[in-house]
Amino acid sequence: MKRALLAVLILAGAWSCVTFAPAPPAFHVEEVPQSLAMRLTLDQRLAADEVWADLKVGRADRALRTLAKLGKDHPVYAVGMGFVALTQGDLAGAEASFKESLARFPDMTPARAGLAQLYEAKGEKGLALAEYAEILKGDPENRWAKPRFEALRGQGVQALLDEAAADRAAGKKDEARQALLRALDYDPASTEANYLLGLDDLERKDDAAAVQHLSAFLAKETGAKERRKTVLRALAELSYRNQEFGRSLDDYEKLVELDPGDKAAAARVEELKAKLGVFELPSQFGIIAAQEAITREDLAALVCVKFKDFLNVPERPTEILVDIATSWAQKFIIRVASAGVMGGYENHTFQPKRIINRAELAETVSALMEFLKGRGAKFVPLLDARKISIADVPPDSFYFAPILKVVACQVMDLTPQRMFEPERTVAGREAARVLDVVLGLTR
Repeated sequence: MKRALLAVLILAGAWSCVTFAPAPPAFHVEEVPQSLAMRLTLDQRLAADEVWADLKVGRADRALRTLAKLGKDHPVYAVGMGFVALTQGDLAGAEASFKESLARFPDMTPARAGLAQLYEAKGEKGLALAEYAEILKGDPENRWAKPRFEALRGQGVQALLDEAAADRAAGKKDEARQALLRALDYDPASTEANYLLGLDDLERKDDAAAVQHLSAFLAKETGAKERRKTVLRALAELSYRNQEFGRSLDDYEKLVELDPGDKAAAARVEELKAKLGVFELPSQFGIIAAQEAITREDLAALVCVKFKDFLNVPERPTEILVDIATSWAQKFIIRVASAGVMGGYENHTFQPKRIINRAELAETVSALMEFLKGRGAKFVPLLDARKISIADVPPDSFYFAPILKVVACQVMDLTPQRMFEPERTVAGREAARVLDVVLGLTR
């Protein structure tokens, strides 16, 4: 009996020494952004680290005690209280705290992460998507927010596409169109929504809207050959009817490239060439796309051919260039130089054979966009230039301004590491793609 009692007491003592780790939280606690952390004092940073460590392992009670000691004036107080409330299931209190934090510190990413999760829990997907988007503005490759943003956006777009299909099947054309427009609110680059809206615009005889949506489709869709053929033919015919023969020729040529057996398109190409007085391009032009590293004369030719509708009248007297007489692209160089898109050097050379890099391509594209603005084109930055960080181009670089401009307009991109790679040479296909984006934006 004594032995049994002793065993019970030993077990009770051992049990009293056992500690139970709380369950980890069912939500993500985003780190305080470095830009904000750098503004904290050492003591504030250490206190914030303590709160975050507790929140990440589900110790909301300890986090609450630490926050109480810090007081309401501490930069992480409101966002920390938001996560505590989220842990306790108080969604209204969490939302109020997260919003209070953002009112004081708009770059407080954890508050946006908290709101995004809160809105998803409440089924308010549009609000959640907006918060994820705000996180990605400051950190485009955020490993936590990016996949959730893309998944949520994809779900929203697909649901609206399904709704539009059901409405079309039921003969509700107006309702179907509204669903497609809402899909573009989720994802302006949706190829399916742009394609279907473009076809609807053609039926409605709204040429301007049709060009906008169908051009957006072509800019993003690289597969779907039959659809691309349909869109190119529609755009080519629209331009032809509107007597925009240069644009019509471009689209018909792309259509023939996509479908060499299209005899009607091939005949229209020859007709338009005759109208425009376009002669066969030099054989050297045809191999630019296959070049791994293009030259200044290659770029001049690409610009001149793709933007022939805009470059047909010299803007100023042609500058003297002493080294282009033997260049196959001489006539193209003269035209882009006279337009101020590509210029010569102080010694009056153009250096047509010199290999270009991405920084020089950005400089040329920036100058081209300025020239086109003078011809009525409008380029609206899609990104806030003040928030763009370029890791490998310092602000005092000669090329910083043109690079910032083309990145803000999303004509050229940064790598996931926010590198522009200014010294990297430019392949023919890359240069052609960049110029096609610019051309698309002029429409």
